Amino acid sequence: MPFVFEQPNLDNAAESHLYFDPGDGRLVTVFTNEERLPDPARTPTDPGCVHHLAFSLSQASFAQAVERLDERGIEHSGVKDRGFMDSIYFEDPLGLLIELASYRFEPPPGRSHAEVLLEAHRIRVGRGDYNIAPIHWPTRSRCSCAARGSRCQRTAPRRTPTEAAALLRRA
Repeated sequence: MPFVFEQPNLDNAAESHLYFDPGDGRLVTVFTNEERLPDPARTPTDPGCVHHLAFSLSQASFAQAVERLDERGIEHSGVKDRGFMDSIYFEDPLGLLIELASYRFEPPPGRSHAEVLLEAHRIRVGRGDYNIAPIHWPTRSRCSCAARGSRCQRTAPRRTPTEAAALLRRA
């Protein structure tokens, strides 16, 4: 996410705001206070509190992030298999849990990841499967393993012709 600008907090001279562009016309604002000391205690995760922040990365950036965390000795969860994405978790210096996530597929042209996942969810529920996996992705979505030129180790058996035809009719 590109950094846009910094602005002092006009209500608190000890704080500043950093503005970032997520690419969709909005701004993401991070409040900073250079006088704040790190607190090793975990931030609360009760209902109504922030549990963690998640950021979506490309597969290439995700691989680099994992390498860089390792190079810097930053403790992390290791790559977690989420069925349709890979995730890694670590805490920032102030104890907030951060997730870096990368989808394992590219949606068809003109479709979003959310649209593909909604359709995959419908297929999963219809089949009575536990979680979304590559078998549930619409046929025109491509697993990132194929993009890397390797055979997908997570691919389940192909869809039935009826399921494939239903997907193509909806596309």
